[in-house]
Amino acid sequence: MKPRPKPAPMPPSRSGISRKSAARTSEPSGAARESRLKNLTLRQLRLFEAVSSRLSYSRAAEQMNVTQPAVSMQVQQLEAELGLQLLVKQGKKVTLSQAGEEMLRQSRRILNQVLIAEEAIAAFRVTEGAKGGLLHLGVVPTAHYFAPKLMMAFAQAWPGIQFKLTVDRRDAILAMLQAHQLDVAIGGYPPSEADLEAETFAQHPHCIVAAADHPLAKRRRIHWNDLKDEPFIFREPNSATRQFFEHLLQAQSLQVKVSMELSGNETIKQAVMAGMGISFLSAHTFQIELEAARLAVLPLEDMPKMLDWCLLHRRDSFLSGVNEAFRTFVMAHGAALPGSADPLTHRLGQPAQPMRLGAAHVALETFKVKRLHFDSFLRLFKKR
Repeated sequence: MKPRPKPAPMPPSRSGISRKSAARTSEPSGAARESRLKNLTLRQLRLFEAVSSRLSYSRAAEQMNVTQPAVSMQVQQLEAELGLQLLVKQGKKVTLSQAGEEMLRQSRRILNQVLIAEEAIAAFRVTEGAKGGLLHLGVVPTAHYFAPKLMMAFAQAWPGIQFKLTVDRRDAILAMLQAHQLDVAIGGYPPSEADLEAETFAQHPHCIVAAADHPLAKRRRIHWNDLKDEPFIFREPNSATRQFFEHLLQAQSLQVKVSMELSGNETIKQAVMAGMGISFLSAHTFQIELEAARLAVLPLEDMPKMLDWCLLHRRDSFLSGVNEAFRTFVMAHGAALPGSADPLTHRLGQPAQPMRLGAAHVALETFKVKRLHFDSFLRLFKKR
């Protein structure tokens, strides 16, 4: 019987450790595996993630506000504890080994879970103590016309709340929300690639407005074709209002004359009141001018046109006590507030509903903080 040939030696892996020894190292006994996981620290994971994301020890040290030797030491300790080479350094160039790529994925998952846990614990602190806390709210420019009313109404139901309000363009608000610089935001539906949760709480009416003495404002009803010779004042191209109006024009197969493009609702209103043209605006932006008879809503068929107001928050984050309470409040009562005491709603046949703050207290009392399960926390280190 012929002896079996010896197997050929296995080629070294990208990690610099032979596949056989790597297999032995990556599959230790239960006690050894548990010991290694216990020795890992969040500081090591954060520094490793910073180096891996930038492929630079110096830039990672600058970002984390530590010295470069401290970064190198922590990464080396992490590699020693795992028994794997995670980063390959050749001169000034840093690359990830295969083990490093997997460890980077798992580190990000773990650090995200830690962030969620911190938010959950913060929620317990808020709900177990007196009502209060800080809420960083972001709103698109059009929403700032009613956001203070919403904030004031919530403050009556949640004493001690402190707001930090940021008003900015939609793309900036979405970026800040994704970067954890905002807790929640108010705006329209975000693009699908934003990976944000959007919950509709109110309708957002839009109309065509003109100066109060405009000839079309004196008619009982006008049609889309009546607008083809009118000079229009448009918002900037990336404006959601403009994109919505261009969609409506396309549906009507209508081209209009664009006399100018202006950024900002206030500037557009001034131009319209000066007789420089007509414009398509959110109904929330011109209530004062409508009451003062300085602007008029043109009686166009099928108006107003509606979009949705949404409360936006991150899908991967836990809403803390005050943030979840604000979400509950907005979803229950936000629809009434943007149109309450609004003369335009009566003119358009949409009666305003007064806000009942008593119901807000009931909604807040039923609020329950979600609890997190950490059973699979350590398993994130394992290979998928």
